[in-house]
Amino acid sequence: MITYYSMKASEKPIRREVRLNLNGAGKEPTGPEDRHKHGLVLPFIVADNLVLDSYHVEPFSRRFFVNREAIKKNAVRLVEEFDIRTPSIETLVDNLSGGNQQKAVVTRELSHTTVKLLIVNQPTRGLDVGSIEFIHKRIVQARDNGVAVLLVSAELDEIMGLSDRIAVMYNGRIVATMPARDTDRSQLGC
Repeated sequence: MITYYSMKASEKPIRREVRLNLNGAGKEPTGPEDRHKHGLVLPFIVADNLVLDSYHVEPFSRRFFVNREAIKKNAVRLVEEFDIRTPSIETLVDNLSGGNQQKAVVTRELSHTTVKLLIVNQPTRGLDVGSIEFIHKRIVQARDNGVAVLLVSAELDEIMGLSDRIAVMYNGRIVATMPARDTDRSQLGC
């Protein structure tokens, strides 16, 4: 459990608590699979959601004090870079569209320079076409930057469009692997 305080210049401090799934003591937090349940804190503002996994390290905090200015600068930069459609970085993330909530999660996870492995499970489920395109571009960009990407999806077009290699699973076992460029729908059992 993480507890910290946030406030706007004109308001009283607000106590905020976040539960993160950690891979073990001293390890990096894992990314969320369900954006509402694990990926976002809906009553928090956009800026705070963009640092959920790094608010406790410099430049976002120092000696137990949260650096609101650094968090705001980070949010402004990321909202612009990742095209999160929000009226303000002070907007509650709960007020964003589903696509922009998903963008906020993807933005936070991909904004780390230390990402070496990206596991994405159903990354575009329930999103509009524009958000799907955005997520796909960012996954490909991560791959092109040397990040290993494991894509798990029920969307065949997504798998075929984003993958270099495809592994087919049946009853929890990999039954076939093939290069994506040499694969068509009929080989995948469709």
